[in-house]
Amino acid sequence: MRNIMPFNSKWAFSKEADQVPESMPTRWVWVDLPHTWNGIDGQDGGGDYYRGTCYYANEFKKMDLPEGEEYYLEFCGANASADVYVNGKKLAHHDGGYSTWRVKITEELKDDNLVVVAVDNGVNDRVYPQQADFTFYGGLYRKVSLIAVPKAHFELEYYGTPAIKVTPEITGENAKVETEVYVSGDMAGKTLVYTLKNQDGTVAETKTVDAGQTVAEFEIENVHLWNGRKDPYLYTVEVKLMDGEEELDCVSTRFGCRTFHVDPEKGFFLNGESYPLRGVARHQDRPRIGNALLPEHHEEDIELICEVGANTIRLAHYQHDQYFYDLCDEKGLVIWAEIPYISNHMPNGRENTISQMKELIVQNYNHPSIVVWGLSNEITMTGSSTPDLIENHKILNDMVHEMDKTRLTTMACVSMCDMHDPYVQISDVVSYNHYFGWYGGDVSMNGPWFDKFHAEFPDKPIGMSEYGCEALNWHTSNPEAGDYTEEYQAYYHEELIKQLYSRPYIWATHVWNMFDFAADARSEGGESGQNHKGLVTFDRKYKKDAFYAYKAWLSDEPFVHICGKRYVDRVEDVTKVTVYSNQPEVELFANGKSLGKQTSDVHFFYFEVPNAGETKLYAKAGACEDESLIRKVDTFNEAYRMKEKGAVLNWFDITAPEGYLSLNDKIQDIVKTEQGAMFVNGLFKEIMGKMSGENKEKAESAAKDGGAGLMSMMGSFTLIRLLNMIGIMGGAMTKEDMLALNAQLNKIKK
Repeated sequence: MRNIMPFNSKWAFSKEADQVPESMPTRWVWVDLPHTWNGIDGQDGGGDYYRGTCYYANEFKKMDLPEGEEYYLEFCGANASADVYVNGKKLAHHDGGYSTWRVKITEELKDDNLVVVAVDNGVNDRVYPQQADFTFYGGLYRKVSLIAVPKAHFELEYYGTPAIKVTPEITGENAKVETEVYVSGDMAGKTLVYTLKNQDGTVAETKTVDAGQTVAEFEIENVHLWNGRKDPYLYTVEVKLMDGEEELDCVSTRFGCRTFHVDPEKGFFLNGESYPLRGVARHQDRPRIGNALLPEHHEEDIELICEVGANTIRLAHYQHDQYFYDLCDEKGLVIWAEIPYISNHMPNGRENTISQMKELIVQNYNHPSIVVWGLSNEITMTGSSTPDLIENHKILNDMVHEMDKTRLTTMACVSMCDMHDPYVQISDVVSYNHYFGWYGGDVSMNGPWFDKFHAEFPDKPIGMSEYGCEALNWHTSNPEAGDYTEEYQAYYHEELIKQLYSRPYIWATHVWNMFDFAADARSEGGESGQNHKGLVTFDRKYKKDAFYAYKAWLSDEPFVHICGKRYVDRVEDVTKVTVYSNQPEVELFANGKSLGKQTSDVHFFYFEVPNAGETKLYAKAGACEDESLIRKVDTFNEAYRMKEKGAVLNWFDITAPEGYLSLNDKIQDIVKTEQGAMFVNGLFKEIMGKMSGENKEKAESAAKDGGAGLMSMMGSFTLIRLLNMIGIMGGAMTKEDMLALNAQLNKIKK
């Protein structure tokens, strides 16, 4: 029988070693798996986390192995490339940091054995990802196992296969279930026993066939459908390889029976019924441990996603842990699964996109939660598509359809990508990453953009694969784009919910992101090394107000939530207090006095609250209640105001004479005057002159239409915010340069 032995304890680890050791090292650091070497430096900012080759070593005695005739090492995640050595001999190389892969070690086994794995997350031009807004944690960050099997067994080496493939087909009230297995070794005289089980474990049907018959079919009458969050019913197929009465090997998988389709006018349908996909995207990492997660971390994530009421997750931007896909099956979440073909198309990376896509599909084919395979993300970030990029996508698209005839392909296009670019039409359905209202533009631009796409391409299903804005523990009563306050994030998502959820043709929406995550190159919002667009903080301890905006729309669990709990000290005499609830009516009390009842068809309730002394707020919605506190202060609490660490200049350092322009003015307001327009045009030319490489190409691409596109995107930015962002792209100015620019603006009348 198959025996699996965990191989995760007491690995020797070295970042300094430069060659494979001949014996078990004694002076390396001892670590248990899962492990990453970037748990700290990949999250502290500066974009300087270690990317290179590190070594892991472990040993075992042959006598301690479980009984078997052939032995394999199984790696569930080694980022990004790895070489495996057993007793000094190199047995395998693998490129791709997020999938399962195995190495046969039988022939190299001795009484005492040394395993060394060289893992490399360094820079190259052939293994994805290389350029993206998240940290590429190096390490053996998922579990490792030793697998023992007889000579005749189910396949282990083909792209990390589970060796069993189940394809249900619904016909009326019944389902035909085709089960295919993959075998290795001599099958003469052996049999396969196929067993279908219901969700409760009871046996529905068993078939015994010759081992050469690797495909079997079951008919399920009155099939119990996998029906999303409402009823995620799972069957199981188990297949045993038998030699007479002896069980040689066994594989099993859960599966669900469901149908789905995407209508370009009416959106997503599950089992013939409209099922609008409204949810979030997920990055998997955590503080200090990076991607080296334990089962309880995945469980906490899935519970929070279910609490917000989401029915879909975009699992970005790579293959996630098998355990998490299992949880998605169990919870009924509809999944977008993708490979890390991201940001920058690399001509030398084509084979890696193919191998990573094959692994993704082969390993995850049986998950009913998955409905679309993602070909790429923001791949035209550095400019328009190229013939090689288009060819790469067509190869992937055709290959996916050949490997899986039951699902659709999709892509996430960067906002700047022209909707008429031919590459946009390659996948079956498509989505866009838009940040109007954060990275330029205004929140009001989101809905109309989709209306325009839908009008021009009425037969192409369109979705929103990313949207969001950053929020930390900063606060204001007058939120604006770029202030990184929790209040602006809440306002932004209120507006996006109303625009996106009212357009049924949008097949799926995925908030970017469910959780804050590490992006070591970032220096924004006063805390470097993170992207803070999450509805929940990086440590999963605090749900931002925007979390409850979605809960009000998506969750059936009755609740009421008073926003601004971290915004206590307020200077105004009357302050706005927002309440979210999925109940039809909310009443708010201030120090026991009712401020009235409100109803809302958008689940958002706004109260004007007298602010004097200390006020205890109490909200009631049906049987639900919540409390909060505000306090009148004479001067603004500076602890609430963002202070950029390492910023060249903050907005409050800038002089702004009454009636004259300054760096604090929005670009669209500056260019309203002739002098202001000349100033901005000259400044942009100067900035682009300082840039180089792909960043210069991006800027020139945005300005190629005479600046109209740039103004549309960036007009709502204050000039100081734009200059700080451009600094990240390589066009940085000194504080003195920026103050000199401000002095020039101070001479131009509004």
